[in-house]
Amino acid sequence: MRIHVADHPLIAHKLTALRDETTDSPTFRRLADELVTLLAYEATRDVRVDEVTVTTPVAEAKGTKLASPKPLVVPILRAGLGMLDGMMRLLPTAEVGFLGMVRNEDTLEASTYAERLPDDLSGRQCYVLDPMLATGGTLAAAIRFLVDRGADHITAICLLSAPEGCDRLEKELDGLDIPVTVVTAAMDEKLNEKGYIVPGLGDAGDRLYGVVG
Repeated sequence: MRIHVADHPLIAHKLTALRDETTDSPTFRRLADELVTLLAYEATRDVRVDEVTVTTPVAEAKGTKLASPKPLVVPILRAGLGMLDGMMRLLPTAEVGFLGMVRNEDTLEASTYAERLPDDLSGRQCYVLDPMLATGGTLAAAIRFLVDRGADHITAICLLSAPEGCDRLEKELDGLDIPVTVVTAAMDEKLNEKGYIVPGLGDAGDRLYGVVG
């Protein structure tokens, strides 16, 4: 497994505004959208392409196009939905699947409650969208789910990550014989006793969409 912390002044600038507790939901959504597009640029460096030749107004030119089968973007509901538009802006021809996972706040374990994905993902590159890599349980379960369906290359895009989550992810994916990369805007200090990232930015789902009672 590879961890890539994107080091760019624009990423740091937008992340700082996301962290600010005074940032309202509409602004938070816009900033998250912009930040994901920047992270997606880093995350798609290994996207598969085929060589093609096109005719310009002057001459023929060699180039590339996205290979088939198309990449699959998988937001983890619900907070991952807030990252989808930013990802699709950079990768508009990708297909989209959905994976609903919830973390038990007592055990911190993740379980799947909904999915809308092809039954066969053989040969597919998957891009998983999950704002917070905190305990690592949700993302590890999501990656295992995709691999069980045949995905052979997975990149996770996370706004923030914690060392504990990365360590758990690496342990739970040990022996997985496919490349897995995590692209994140920052590696924060730690998790608190409730499993939240410190200093973090709070609950990403609540800040994107408001608190749903």
